[in-house]
Amino acid sequence: MDFIEACRQLIAIDSSPTHGNKELSKWVAAFCRQRGLHVEEQEEVVGDLEQANVIARPVAERPEAEFLLQTHLDTVDPGPFSLWTDTGSNPFDAHIIDGKIHGLGAADVKLDFLCKLEALASFGTHRAWRLPPVLVGTFGEESGMQGALKLIRKNKISAKMAMIGEPSDLRVINAAKGFASVEIRVPFSDEEMRYREEHNLRESTSTQSKIFRGKAAHSSTPHLGESAIAKMFEYLMMLPDSVNVMEMDGGINFNTVPSHAFLEIDMVTQIAEPISRKIANIYRAVKALELEFLDHKDDDFYPTTPTLNIGLIRTNEGDIQISGSCRIPPVITHEIYEGWMDRLRQVCEANGATFRVNDYKKPFRTEVTSILAKGCLDELRAMGLDDKPITQASTNEASIFTRVGIECVCFGPGKREGNVHTPQEHVSIEDLHKAIEFYKRIIERFCL
Repeated sequence: MDFIEACRQLIAIDSSPTHGNKELSKWVAAFCRQRGLHVEEQEEVVGDLEQANVIARPVAERPEAEFLLQTHLDTVDPGPFSLWTDTGSNPFDAHIIDGKIHGLGAADVKLDFLCKLEALASFGTHRAWRLPPVLVGTFGEESGMQGALKLIRKNKISAKMAMIGEPSDLRVINAAKGFASVEIRVPFSDEEMRYREEHNLRESTSTQSKIFRGKAAHSSTPHLGESAIAKMFEYLMMLPDSVNVMEMDGGINFNTVPSHAFLEIDMVTQIAEPISRKIANIYRAVKALELEFLDHKDDDFYPTTPTLNIGLIRTNEGDIQISGSCRIPPVITHEIYEGWMDRLRQVCEANGATFRVNDYKKPFRTEVTSILAKGCLDELRAMGLDDKPITQASTNEASIFTRVGIECVCFGPGKREGNVHTPQEHVSIEDLHKAIEFYKRIIERFCL
C-alpha cells in the first residue's frame, strides 16, 4: 500500500468522540506490524466506548529510556456532513484537490501518525539504537487526553524526550497554554420552583424574551469571537435585581465562544431571593478576575494574558448550569491558579451555587536553548524551513507528558487557524513529505 492510499484509508475510519478509536487502532496496529514494528495495543473502556492506544517499537523489548513520537488518533465531531463540500458531503471520504488532501483528521492529526511511521520504518529494525524511538497513537485527545493519561498511569513508556503531533504548519511549538474547565450550578429557590410550576399551567404569560447573537470562536482565541452569553449577562445586569429568570440558554459547549443565547424573564412577579441576583454576583466575580488577568502577561503568546470563556448555559428543572474554560499561560504558577479558582468557588458558595473544576491541564514550556528544541530548530533550518519557534493558545498532550518530566516540543504538517475543526480541513501532500523528512532527521539526530 502506498502512502497516499494509507492516508485515504486512515481518514475513512471514524474515530470521532461518539465513535471511539478502537476500529482505527486495529487498522493502525496491523499497518505498523506490516512495516516491521513490534506493537502493543493498550485497550481501555472509557464510559461505554472501547478505545485503544497503539504502541509501536523497532525493538522487541521495552528499553530503559526512549524517544517518544506521539500523535492522537481521534478527531473532533465532524458536525453536519452537508458542510463538507470539498469531500462530497462526507468527511470520511478523502479527496485530493490541487495537491491537498481534504477530510476529517487530515491536519488534526491522523496523517501525522503516518508521517512518523513512514520515517521510523525507513530505518528498519536492525539498528544499534542510542535512544530507541517509540511511536504511540493515543485516544481521547479531544475529550480530556484520556489516552495520554492512561499511557502514563499504566507506565507503558520510558520516554525522556517527546515529539507531539500538532498541526503547526511545519513549525516547532515549544510552549502551550494550560486550561481548566469549570461548571457552576445555581439553584432556583423553593419560591421560584413553585412559581415556575404554576407558570407552566397558565394559559397566558407576562414573560418577555430576548435573543442575543455573537460570533463563534475557539475558547483558546476568544478575541476572534464575540460572546452572546456575555451580552446576555450584561443585559441582565442592567435590569432590576428582582427580575425573575424563567429561561437562560446559550452556546454549544464549554470550549467554544457562544454565537447565540436566549433569555426569558418575568418583570412582574416579585421573588424574595431571585436567581438573577445570584448569577449577577457570580458574573461580577468573573469580570473582576478577567481584569486581574491583565496584570499577568506572557509575551510569548497571543493573547498574552490568561483568558476566560463562558461557553455554555442551560436551564434545568432545579438549577441553571454555567460551563466555561480558562486558558493559562506558563507564567502563571499553580498557586496563582489555585487562588483564582478558590475565589470563584467562595463567591459561588456565598450565593448558594456549586462550583466544580471538571478538568485541569498544566501549561508547558520547553526553553529554546534545550537540547531537544535546539536540535529540532537546527534540522528545520537545514531543510530551509522556518526555524523560529511558536507557541499555542490551546492545550495538548505535552501538558500530560511534561508533568512527569518528559521534555516536549510539538510539530506537524497542516495549518491550524481557519483549517482544523472546520469542514474545510486539509493538508498539503508536499508538507506531509516534508514532515516525513523532518522526522527522519530527528530520529537520526536523537536516536542513533
